[in-house]
Amino acid sequence: MKTLQLNTIFLAILTAGCFNQREIAKQQISDPVFPKGEKITSNNFVGQAWLQVLMAADSLNPASVGSVTFEPGARTNWHLHPGGQILLVLDGVGYYQEKGSPKRILHKGDAVKCPPDKEHWHGASKDQPFVQVAITNTKEGPTVWLQKVSDEEYHSGDSD
Repeated sequence: MKTLQLNTIFLAILTAGCFNQREIAKQQISDPVFPKGEKITSNNFVGQAWLQVLMAADSLNPASVGSVTFEPGARTNWHLHPGGQILLVLDGVGYYQEKGSPKRILHKGDAVKCPPDKEHWHGASKDQPFVQVAITNTKEGPTVWLQKVSDEEYHSGDSD
């Protein structure tokens, strides 16, 4: 009986610690790798997001690289990249969805390869910020921006 009580107490302490860590993670990005950058004012985003351009594409290397910080609930519109894109998750919790596929939940350390010409969107989860590095191949042309992600699409697959 004592073992059961000790296990219950240990589990309660462990669980309380996890919830406190989740609450802290909701408030801010821990230790940003790159500066937050400039606030994005484009109609191609919903909510608040910031861009730090790390490297512009040029004639020698057609890849643009930028760090994007999304506040909770912020996201891109549907869009595609003729040359494809790679996303590297630096912090927070985010979403990524390709047209016709279920929404994926992304965590720190995840990497996503967005195929050329594949419609997709990405952004923060509804209650946590999200930081990504986007590496975009511009050789085949610029990003093609499409319609906004509907609230129904954004919340698809949520368990609440």
